[in-house]
Amino acid sequence: MTSIPAHGPLGRYGQTEESKRAAIENAPSIDGLFPRIVSLFDPHRKPLTLTIGLVVLGAALSVIPPLLIQDAFNEGLFPESGIPNLEILGTLVAIMIGLWAIIGALSVWQHYLTAQIGNRVMGSLRVRMFEHLQSMHLGFFTKTKTGAIQSRLQNDVGGVATVLKEVIANLLGSAVTVAASLVAMLILSWQLTVVAVILLPFMIFLQKRIGRVRARIAAATQHSLSEMSAMTQEALGVSGILLSKSFGRQNSEVQRYERENETQIGLQVKLSMSGQAFFALIQLFMLAIPAVIYLVAGLLILGANPLTVGTIVAFTTAQSRLMFPMMNLLQIGLEIQTSRALFARIFEYLDLSPSIVSPASPTPIDESQLGLVEFESVSFRYDESEDEESSGLTNISFRIEPGEYVALVGPSGAGKTTITSLIPRFFDVSSGAVKFAGVNVTDCDQDELISHIGILSQETFLFNDTIAENIAYAKDGATQEDIEEAARLANIHDTILSFPEGYNTLVGERGYRLSGGEKQRIAIARVLLKDPQVLILDEATSSLDTQSERLVQAALDSASANRTTIAIAHRLSTVVNADRIMVVSGGAIVESGTHTDLLEKQGLYAALLTEQRLEIVG
Repeated sequence: MTSIPAHGPLGRYGQTEESKRAAIENAPSIDGLFPRIVSLFDPHRKPLTLTIGLVVLGAALSVIPPLLIQDAFNEGLFPESGIPNLEILGTLVAIMIGLWAIIGALSVWQHYLTAQIGNRVMGSLRVRMFEHLQSMHLGFFTKTKTGAIQSRLQNDVGGVATVLKEVIANLLGSAVTVAASLVAMLILSWQLTVVAVILLPFMIFLQKRIGRVRARIAAATQHSLSEMSAMTQEALGVSGILLSKSFGRQNSEVQRYERENETQIGLQVKLSMSGQAFFALIQLFMLAIPAVIYLVAGLLILGANPLTVGTIVAFTTAQSRLMFPMMNLLQIGLEIQTSRALFARIFEYLDLSPSIVSPASPTPIDESQLGLVEFESVSFRYDESEDEESSGLTNISFRIEPGEYVALVGPSGAGKTTITSLIPRFFDVSSGAVKFAGVNVTDCDQDELISHIGILSQETFLFNDTIAENIAYAKDGATQEDIEEAARLANIHDTILSFPEGYNTLVGERGYRLSGGEKQRIAIARVLLKDPQVLILDEATSSLDTQSERLVQAALDSASANRTTIAIAHRLSTVVNADRIMVVSGGAIVESGTHTDLLEKQGLYAALLTEQRLEIVG
């Protein structure tokens, strides 16, 4: 069997330091990502429009109270008569309280809408990525760590949720508040306004520089999270735990995780601390500006442009309304710049193009020829840059008739599994053609093609669910009767009923609560429920004991009846009765015929059979 690379060139746990640095340095600018981020909100235009309206209205109303404060001081508390006018003062206070009540109600409504929109955008983004990954070809998953994929779906998409909600909730509202506050401040005193905003361009300049630093740290942080997810997925899965316990490597796994955890802690601290001096400077600026304004106001009072007490109080109130949203804008800008690493990683996956896609106008499969499989001068390389003699298949041709039982045998790494992977089009051939029912598989609709093919591999995968649900996975809407009938054909029904919970028995992660033979027969039942015209068996009994093998082989004989069967076999004794045996070596079919024919040729098949008999005798 030709093995498919389980990892890329980056080793067990992820990327090299060079590739990490390259990914960080080459992260796209937020300017390039911004249109794509905005497009995420397209399906939510109506609630988004309402939200924007509420934000603008609330921001505009919030600027009115500072202007009313001027009248409250000048007309209510300190009128020219020198006697407070309680009627005017009471009216202005009532108006201000009413305005704040309205603003508060608008804020609650707006936050509800932003929570809805932000979380729905995040949810649809996660589903979109999951759906896109489902469409990717098998080669992508053989080269990509499962934990890394999980990190993109959970950590990266979850990380942008806050940004998405903050953008909706605060960006426009803060911008409107800043603009309205500036107008109010200019109306009250243009001189004081200049003093209040003179350092803002410098703050914006600092914010951009710090944002670039935080973006690089955020990218490194996400890479580290991806590594930790991969470690968790591998080391804490049943298979990983069993392996580490078998070799006494628990401490080694803990140390490996601890090292990456220390890296993550360091990066999180850097991310938290980056920009703190910037915000401390902003805080100092905010605290100092009112004092400076009082000083300038005093100078103006002594000069030719005196100011009233009401104007000074109103201005400082409006200035406070300016500074908080301005700080908010700087914070949002910083978070958006920081989040570019998250968005870049998400869009990187969304931009991947599946190499295996159905044609725009697929050719219908001829029902009268179902079960016919043909290879016409097929050559294949997992990596097109590989040497022609190094791996894959070379000039393979054969024809399997409907209902025929064909076995593929040969040394490990010969290309047997590769041949069967080309039939359902898990990979595309480098040259030649694979035909199913007389139609080139590249011209078939992928879903229609796979609906006629059942695959049973040596490594049986079962979900951590009930036996019934695992069998029913093969067919939407399967009834209990359908499930039990498939189980009977697979010779597992009585065994299932012997369990205390019967078909409702939980199988455990990857079916670890069941024996190898029980898992295989449940997998056979699942394939039988699908009822495919072509059945591919990839060394389905090679890892079983003799008794389990007999039970599974009996189930396989039942499954193979009246359908085309292609069986990869290590134990040649299981395929001696095949209609035809094809011997694969070095990516080519070197012999073909019945068991008797091949024994008479005294070639590779006879040598393999003799070797196995000697092993049994020995």
